[in-house]
Amino acid sequence: MLEVIPVLDLMNSMAVSGKSGNRDTYTPLNSIFASNSDPISLANNLKFNGAKQIYIADLDLIEKRGHNLDKIKMINTVLPVMLDSGIRNLESFDFFLKFANKLIVASETLESIEELYKIFDKYPKERIIVSVDIKNGELLSNFEVSLDDFKKDLIEIDPNEIILLDISNVGTKKGFNTELLNEFSEFKDKLILGGGINKEEIPNIEKFGINKALVGSALHNGEIRII
Repeated sequence: MLEVIPVLDLMNSMAVSGKSGNRDTYTPLNSIFASNSDPISLANNLKFNGAKQIYIADLDLIEKRGHNLDKIKMINTVLPVMLDSGIRNLESFDFFLKFANKLIVASETLESIEELYKIFDKYPKERIIVSVDIKNGELLSNFEVSLDDFKKDLIEIDPNEIILLDISNVGTKKGFNTELLNEFSEFKDKLILGGGINKEEIPNIEKFGINKALVGSALHNGEIRII
């Protein structure tokens, strides 16, 4: 059975929502799990409704304009947090590790592939999730690397978990990019899918052998249930 992992994007101490990664247009989240956009209330109600863990992206940290670490640390006492804090290198991984159960190292913010190797050399795989960020069919990264070469590095590093995130589809509920999924079929036992997942395609995702998915919009509007 597919584990639905709730998604919360945080900005200015609030949970927010938007589409396709256009963060300047994000607005306070309207969710069936709380009467407001307070992330602590949302986390408590998500746990009550069966969530085992939660994905949080601190958009202020990612955009380098502040942080929501106090809220995140509190949420981590409610549900184990998978945190995207805009990690760039080993030094930033060191710092953020005390705020969450697992840290996401995203291709969007990582400064070099060497830093990814350093992180895996120092820390247990259980604390690390690699996020392969795709936008408009291309790997989103700060360093020059093709998607094929990045896949080769992932084969060598052998992470326990890999997020396959189609940023272009975030918030759209139009379905996951199946072409992208097929490109990563060799990693299917490790994959956590994210970006546009809707209720209709969950059976197909399960048939493909995927065990976990990040769900935001379709969960918060009641289209998809956690259990």
